[in-house]
This record gives sequence, C-alpha cells and structure tokens, in this order.
Amino acid sequence: MAHRHDQRTGVVYGAAAFGWWGVAPFYFKAVGQVTPTEILAHRIVWSLVSLVLLLGLQGRLGSTWTLARDRRTLLTMALTACLITVNWGIFIWSIAAERLVEASLGYFINPLVNILLGFVVLRERLRPLQWLAVALAATGVGWLTLGHGAVPWVALVLAGSFGLYGLLRKTAKPSGVPGLAIETALLLPLAAGYLLWLDDRGTLAFGHAGWGTLLLLLAAGPVTALPLVWFAEGARRLRYATIGFLQYLAPTGQLLVAVLAFGEPFGRDRAVAFGLIWAGLFLYSLDTVRSLRR
Repeated sequence: MAHRHDQRTGVVYGAAAFGWWGVAPFYFKAVGQVTPTEILAHRIVWSLVSLVLLLGLQGRLGSTWTLARDRRTLLTMALTACLITVNWGIFIWSIAAERLVEASLGYFINPLVNILLGFVVLRERLRPLQWLAVALAATGVGWLTLGHGAVPWVALVLAGSFGLYGLLRKTAKPSGVPGLAIETALLLPLAAGYLLWLDDRGTLAFGHAGWGTLLLLLAAGPVTALPLVWFAEGARRLRYATIGFLQYLAPTGQLLVAVLAFGEPFGRDRAVAFGLIWAGLFLYSLDTVRSLRR
C-alpha cells in the first residue's frame, strides 16, 4: 500500500514538472518586452538565489560546496553550464521569434538523440526497433528541411545541446538541485556582468520597465527551480520508463500552446514530419516496455 502511494505521489510530482515545462512558454511570452539575452541572464541569477535558499533549507550547502571543490567535477560542470545556457537561450529566443513549434520538435526528438549519442559516444548497441525509431525521426527532420527549404536548426540545437547535457551529467557527481546550483554559480559572473553592462548603457529592463516586469523577472528563479525539485521528487519514486513517458507532456504542451494560443502555423509539411517523429517515439516506447519486461 505504501509503495502504491509512493508511486501515485511520484506521478503527481512528475506530471507537475513536465506539465509546467509544457506551459512555461506563457511565462516567457509575458516577459516578452525584455530581450531574450536579458531574460537568460536573470534566469541564471535568480535561479542561483532560489537554489541556494533551497539547499540551505535542506542542509545541503556544505555537501554541494565539497562537490564543487573537486577539479574534475568543476570541469564537467563548466561544460554542462555552457550547454544548458545554449539550451535555455535558444528556447527563450524561439518564443520571441514565434518558432515554438520548432522548439517543441527538438524536445520530441530528444529521446531519440539520446539513443544516437549512446551509440556514437558510449558504443551502446542499438536494437532493431531503436534503429527504426531513429530512422523515422531523421526522415521527419529531412522532410521538414525539404518542405521549408531550411534545416530546422532550432529543434536540432535544442535536442543536441540537451542530449549532450544529459550525457555529461550522467558522469558528474552532483545531480539535480546541487548540480544546477554549481552550474548557475559558474555562470553568475557572466550573467551579472552582462546585466551591469546593460545598466551602464541604459538599456536594462529590470527596475526600469515597471513593477510588473520586475516581478516577472524575479520570478525566473522559482520558475526554473521549482519544476526541477518536482522532477527530482518524481524521479526518486518512479521507474525510469514511467519518467520517460511523462517527459512527452512537456513538448506536447509546448506544441499546443504554440498552435492554439500563439497562433503559429502547423501546415501539411509539419504534420507529416511530426507524424514520422511520433511514430518513431511510439516504437522507442514500445522497445522500452519490451526491454523492461525481459
């Protein structure tokens, strides 16, 4: 009975995390009068504040500091910090540039990019269904490229950066909240320096664009930190496969927000491309279930 309750609690936490990431574009749209680079800088600064407060409440500041003093860990976290900055920055920009549909595509193909990275980097063997899933996703991206006359680079950069980020985080000692705290601490000098530079030029929105904008920018901290806490709590209680299925809530929500709320086009070419990728994801999910049963 206790195990079943733990499972239900885990599903609630996991659904809350991925569900929030699915509707997060509304937040970035609300603060759309601020440039994407300033939003990114505020996200780094206020995320660190939120994460330090959270670690303090949990009594984990000391252990996080010990991890951060390890040179090898610090080098890995510096690389992951660069990757997550690229990922966050492109995602924020995609909303401002009305390319959220393409961004959601990136998070749909991310699991299949992870499979490919495992094959190329970790020399993992791919099962037949996994090969077919990757081939369908590649066909979908190719179809989109031919239909629009341009490579969907937003989707590929988001999927690639997050895939590499996850690969490196697997080898790093800090996980979850401590790991993100170290990453944002490493990025803090650049983010704070950029905000000071904007202020010196007189183009800083923070404190100069009204109370509404100021409060929204301050909220970037909990907006980033809270879903990570929910995710960590969900992952602790659920099987990896369950988390794998829940992760599709985020790009699904982003796609629906893009088309239904933001009015981005979703024509025939995109429908075919997404259909191929969803077919690949179905095969990937089927292969995961079969593997777990074995």
